[in-house]
Amino acid sequence: MPSSSDTSRDVTIEVMAESDLDSVEAIERDTFPVPWPRESFRYELKNPRAQNLVARIGTAIVGYVCVWLVAGELKINNVAVRRDCRGRGVGARLLEAVIEPARSQGFVEANLEVRPSNLEARALYERFGFREVGRRKRYYPDSGEDAILMTLHFR
Repeated sequence: MPSSSDTSRDVTIEVMAESDLDSVEAIERDTFPVPWPRESFRYELKNPRAQNLVARIGTAIVGYVCVWLVAGELKINNVAVRRDCRGRGVGARLLEAVIEPARSQGFVEANLEVRPSNLEARALYERFGFREVGRRKRYYPDSGEDAILMTLHFR
């Protein structure tokens, strides 16, 4: 399991609320070439199969994760950390907050897609034990880049 840095000890993880969406959207727009629109986050807040968490340092939202819990699988749909807080353990805290409960509840695996060019995210996922299991060709519409499919088996 990844080790925590000094910053990660200051991070609190909370359930995402509608009032968090301005901050979440700002991180989303700064992180992804094709960001989710606000309506996608609103939908996820109401989706009974979704779990959406934010990471805070003090009152500031510095990251978030959106997952689905379906048929024994944890599907990580979206995770992002504010640019000035990257590399400080925030992403690891968010992943721990969704992976450990799924593991303890008897889920079989966690899955996600990531860009091959996103080396920092791939390294984080690999530290958690995710392994490449396939590719989705031309998955990302902005660049035509493939998506690497990664899986973490809990058993």
